[in-house]
Amino acid sequence: MYQEYIRNFCIIAHIDHGKSTLADRLLEYTHTVSERDLKEQVLDDMDLERERGITIKSHAIRMEYKARDKQNYILNLIDTPGHVDFSYEVSRSLAACEGALLVVDAAQGIEAQTISNLYLAIENDLHIIPVINKIDLPSAQVDVVKHQIIELIGCAEEEILQVSAKTGVGIEDVLEGIVREIPPPKGDPDGKLQALIFDSVFDSYRGAVTYIRVFNGVLKKNEPILFFSTGRTYNSDEIGILKLTKEPVNELRAGEVGYLISGAKNVQDTKVGDTVTHAKKPAEEPLPGYQEVKPMVFSGLYPVSSDDFEDLRDALNKLALNDSALRFEPETSKALGFGFRCGFLGLLHMEIVQERLEREYDLTIINTVPNVVYRVHLTNGDVLDIDNPTQLPDAGKIDFIEEPYISAQIITPPEYIGNIMKLSQEKRAVFKTTSYIDPSRADMQFLFPLAEVIFDFYDKLKSHTRGYASFDYEFEGYHESKLVKLDILINGEPLDALSTIVHTEKAYEMGQRLCRHLKELIPRQMFEVIIQAAIGSKIISRQTVKPLRKNVTAKCYGGDITRKRKLLEKQKEGKKRMKQVGRVEIPQEAFLAVLSMDKEK
Repeated sequence: MYQEYIRNFCIIAHIDHGKSTLADRLLEYTHTVSERDLKEQVLDDMDLERERGITIKSHAIRMEYKARDKQNYILNLIDTPGHVDFSYEVSRSLAACEGALLVVDAAQGIEAQTISNLYLAIENDLHIIPVINKIDLPSAQVDVVKHQIIELIGCAEEEILQVSAKTGVGIEDVLEGIVREIPPPKGDPDGKLQALIFDSVFDSYRGAVTYIRVFNGVLKKNEPILFFSTGRTYNSDEIGILKLTKEPVNELRAGEVGYLISGAKNVQDTKVGDTVTHAKKPAEEPLPGYQEVKPMVFSGLYPVSSDDFEDLRDALNKLALNDSALRFEPETSKALGFGFRCGFLGLLHMEIVQERLEREYDLTIINTVPNVVYRVHLTNGDVLDIDNPTQLPDAGKIDFIEEPYISAQIITPPEYIGNIMKLSQEKRAVFKTTSYIDPSRADMQFLFPLAEVIFDFYDKLKSHTRGYASFDYEFEGYHESKLVKLDILINGEPLDALSTIVHTEKAYEMGQRLCRHLKELIPRQMFEVIIQAAIGSKIISRQTVKPLRKNVTAKCYGGDITRKRKLLEKQKEGKKRMKQVGRVEIPQEAFLAVLSMDKEK
């Protein structure tokens, strides 16, 4: 197959703008999927993807299309996740393409992630084909959205394709647009092998299965190959093309997309963004743009029953085989016992990992308060990266602390600008600019501390704007902040699982609210339970759970009052002793108290 008849493209869109449905229609129109196998979201094969209606993993599929000029073309669609947590996967998938379909919902118009994914595509020099989807909706505003797209990318009006992925209107025009507009892949088939890994999955029978795009050279079956980032050599046991099932072939040439099974037993060895080359005649340098994926949010995962610790370890090991961004290491907590400190790309990633552990591995787990990585500068000149509040050194040894900031973009109707400004002030944001996409859409730019966004910011933003605002962010860098460690003490003992690092201005209010919340959640015991919030040795808030009182005088009727007093004194003594040795029973909900504090009226 000549390179000029290959087209590699992806679809970029905001969540819910019809990306997976459009992919389904393209597969149906090119007869890649038979009617018997057709179902909604064909490429989203995880239950969670289908339930939530989002794409979590990148997928790739090859279609064959006979164009109007009677020429046969090979179209490689590389489907990308739309959520901000998975933007690294998006960037690698875009690097494997020459063009992109920019899908915009005719009813909702341009949203924050439409713009951020578009900028990623432009950085990768992709040819953009604008597509307005859902033109069949009664609320569709095709002319308004056309104007927004022209303002955004500066294309001509006739270049914008109008489709309804649901009904199939305009699908042939999209395929013709891909063939006509997107340039064929460049690359030297006679050069040294360079192939980009844009995804890898784990197969329990075959090991790591790597999805690759060949840029230069030819990859043949049963040849020794080298992975640049790890320096390890393997054998190309099987190579092939990706249709709905994997179809083995003998070689993949420059410009083609396919899969590689090399005998690597672990997805960590086949890292997304790495370059594959021949082991005997390696390329001089890898393809540009490879970065290690760095977790942004850390949380402790503990089994409710300590007997499940080994099961949790096995489950995390299996999940990590398929998810190269998940990091975990064992840790212990006085309150919760043995568990793991896990690193995630963001809150959605954390939620999905947690849900998969509960659903696929039947585990019940407690997760501690999510934290970001703080950079602590000590007075002796050392710099520590800390993702767990319990690791924070004494205040006397700390010179200053830096926390991660993100550059955030919020697109909203103008009437909600006041609400967003108020919310961003609460979250310690630094306002940058506001510009208008059109009279009904404002584009607001902020600098946010990441720690303020990972809790409940997204939910609050949706409720403050009735769901109309969209939010997108990227990591900006570290900035100095006044931060302190807030400890929770139960009867004088620190509860390490509830320790958090907070901004000085918010510590007092947070301590009070947390103590109030715990007072409602901790059941009454036979002795007094004292809940305190402390910064260092300074107590900033206190609540008391009153003891239960057993009626020890119930059997006494009539007679002398001294007899009753004696029994009450004896009870008092017993309670004192109990308080000295008694352990407070803390329910599971208490550990989630920090996350749900804002539900408090």
